[in-house]
Amino acid sequence: MSGSVIEQDLTVDGNIRSTEGAVSVKGKVTGDIAAKSVDVAAGGQVNGSVTADHVNIQGRQSGSVKCVELALGAASEVRSKITAQTMSSEKGAKLVGEVQITGG
Repeated sequence: MSGSVIEQDLTVDGNIRSTEGAVSVKGKVTGDIAAKSVDVAAGGQVNGSVTADHVNIQGRQSGSVKCVELALGAASEVRSKITAQTMSSEKGAKLVGEVQITGG
């Protein structure tokens, strides 16, 4: 799977779409992200919706998340409407919003 990286010193204003690839956010994205896999690294920030099969959040995200599998790291700060089949969360993760876990 190919991947795109938004590095720490990069700010993207606009939507990102990668139908078969992975997107790793180490910097800041203001806009929606749609990809096969999305990783928001510690120090990374997304203000917008995230749609992917697999979403891993270590940094900050606000908006909405729609995915099959969601993982929240210990340092994550999420303010979103979440829809996922499964979700895991490390001790210390912060989540404020509406959460719907559908199972599967």
